[in-house]
Amino acid sequence: MPSGESFFITTPIFYVNDVPHIGHAYTEVAADVLARWHRQAGDDTWLLTGTDEHGQKILRTAVANGVEPKQWADKLVDSAWLPLLETIDIANDDFIRTTEPRHEDAVALFLQKLYDDGFIYAGEYEGYYCVGCEEYKQLDELDTPTEGEYAGQLVCRIHSRPVEILKEKNYFFRMSQFTDALLDLYETQPDFVQPESVRNEIVQFVRQGLSDLSISRSSFDWGIKVPWDPSHVVYVWFDALLNYVTAVGYGTDDEQFARRWPAYHLVGKDIARFHAVIWPAMLMAAGLPVPRKVFGHGWLLVGGEKMSKSKLTGIAPQQITDTFGSDAFRYYFLRAITFGQDGSFSWEDLSARYQAELANGFGNLASRVIAMVGRYYDGALPAPAGYTDADLAIQRVVAKAAADADDAIERFAINEAIAAIWTIVDELNGYITEQEPWVLAKDEATRARLGTVLYTASEGLRALATLLAPIMPIATGKLWAALAGEGHGPLAEQGVREAGTWGVLQPGSAVSPLEPLFPRIEDVADTGAA
Repeated sequence: MPSGESFFITTPIFYVNDVPHIGHAYTEVAADVLARWHRQAGDDTWLLTGTDEHGQKILRTAVANGVEPKQWADKLVDSAWLPLLETIDIANDDFIRTTEPRHEDAVALFLQKLYDDGFIYAGEYEGYYCVGCEEYKQLDELDTPTEGEYAGQLVCRIHSRPVEILKEKNYFFRMSQFTDALLDLYETQPDFVQPESVRNEIVQFVRQGLSDLSISRSSFDWGIKVPWDPSHVVYVWFDALLNYVTAVGYGTDDEQFARRWPAYHLVGKDIARFHAVIWPAMLMAAGLPVPRKVFGHGWLLVGGEKMSKSKLTGIAPQQITDTFGSDAFRYYFLRAITFGQDGSFSWEDLSARYQAELANGFGNLASRVIAMVGRYYDGALPAPAGYTDADLAIQRVVAKAAADADDAIERFAINEAIAAIWTIVDELNGYITEQEPWVLAKDEATRARLGTVLYTASEGLRALATLLAPIMPIATGKLWAALAGEGHGPLAEQGVREAGTWGVLQPGSAVSPLEPLFPRIEDVADTGAA
């Protein structure tokens, strides 16, 4: 996208019925990397995340813990969800809670508009309801186990728990009216839903024809009151989806809303249907623009199963960051998994990649180059004395890596972007091995060549610091400071799209010592790096 354009990206808002696991953190980090990249490219960037605090699931959890729902939500947000953002270094611009007046008031305004315009009517509904999903289920979305605790019962395929049969008077949204409009949207904007596997599933679902959507509940009262009938509360998904517009001024700040909306939505593939079917239909009914894109990423698998709080397979992010640090957490999950597909987590793979790619690959490269500038030039960056084919090859690799990474980010292919950037790490390590600067340093006759080699390696590190800053902000911040980067302004202001331009570092500038960016794991506790 051209620099300066609006880039508004959202994560889902997460249920506060329990503490976050690495599946939640995976979504947060992916959205943060995309936001940091666009921010660093000069785009008008806004990252929104938050919590979903209404609905039957929250009510039951609160009751089970002997507190009011709002007390439960306050406790979980303060003790778990906000600290998560610090643990994994999320630079969000806003954090919305669905219990905030700015959200509740705007939801009522939106709902009243749809009611006044004839898109909402009263009716009665009976169906299979999964409290875990907060959703009515069709029979083809349920399983009937033949053994175990729930043998013979209809259970939710996602939560593996029995569904309930609910019958109640509800208000309905005329979603069936938008079947053709949605199919037209998917056809005219093929990248509206991504990746392709999720898009195909959504199109197939809508082609079967849409039913009207029950959007209120009268069997419990924890939610936003329906403005014309306070005996009903708004269906939690209808309420939650609206956070994306209520957070940027819908109904209260027209200027902010016009500046930010529409957004890019990053979600888990299991909730893509809500975002790619129900949500755009709601917006169409209200006469508002649909989102720019809905990207449904894959699941994190542990032992072959989707990570889940209900199945006790959740791993707390801090279990990883306490040992490996937040940079390694961010790098690993976005490098090791093809973004958009499912991916398996293992401690062994994390540890192996930390050692091979971060400690030995990137970290050791940075340490060696900085140390040689200190040793051979007293910490003053040498000037290049004429480039050979080997040096020019590095310049081409850097330029191509920057362009390829930006192209991949535009497609939300974060793992491809990191792979493109990593070509610089691999090429520089090979370059230093071939050029042998420690040998060049022994002879005054090759002093000029030594200067060119170390300048080339330092410029390569400068590009790496710039391009990897959105992914690993802590390590790259240290590297930037060591390279005298602060003389060129803060790292966060270095344009990623210009990172491949050669010759940014000024010869003669002071290069300072660099501590290991990725200490050996057994040394982490001693160095305080984690």
